[in-house]
Amino acid sequence: GVAAIAGAFFAPALLKVQAPEFAIAQPSGAPVAVGRATIGEDFSALAKSLMPAVVNIATRQTVARGDGLPAFGPNSPLNEFNDLLGRGQGGVRRQSSLGSGFIIDAAGYVVTNNHVIEGADEIDVILSDGGVFPAKLVGTDEDVDLALLKFESPNPLTAVPWANSDAAEVGQWVVAIGNPFGLGGTVTAGIISARNRDISAGAYDDFIQTDAAINKGNSGGPLFNLRGEVVGINTAIISP
Repeated sequence: GVAAIAGAFFAPALLKVQAPEFAIAQPSGAPVAVGRATIGEDFSALAKSLMPAVVNIATRQTVARGDGLPAFGPNSPLNEFNDLLGRGQGGVRRQSSLGSGFIIDAAGYVVTNNHVIEGADEIDVILSDGGVFPAKLVGTDEDVDLALLKFESPNPLTAVPWANSDAAEVGQWVVAIGNPFGLGGTVTAGIISARNRDISAGAYDDFIQTDAAINKGNSGGPLFNLRGEVVGINTAIISP
């Protein structure tokens, strides 16, 4: 598999990508059939068939807050600045973040980037129909920035298949679906701009670069070929 980078614009292949981002591919269980598009058609049918398999990832974590100084008293004219400075809140605060992911098995297994869920106390998977489900972390690999989640849904789930990212070629059409800026369910399209990019992200640098628009919140989301197969995971963006 390969990772992908995008941004102004790059994106790696199969399991990573993030405004720009990257991805790596692995085999999975039998996928649900999805639509496909061909050059000359629009991407509407393809997007409609793939959207149910792409999820938003919402995380929350408790972090230290404040500057270590005591809060201003209730009669102080500066009392209103306690919240701004993080004082008087028990020394902790809740921090939220949003990213993307995709279902690789109808049993509820989701792939995303490790940096999307790293340090999280709570993880929710949000489906395209608005359903929100708590997820547990099955495993992570920091070296390739991948994480596997598991959630339970009372309804049937749509899974997507892996492509062979080694066969991805420069100039090939690709479609990214994800959660940029927390907006959810956003589809962008472009081509593979380059292969084998090394962006000094670690020992396994081998990214797919794309000009499909990828932004903050796309991290962990899929980069599809026109057969509806995941050719990369949006992991990083490069932008001035």
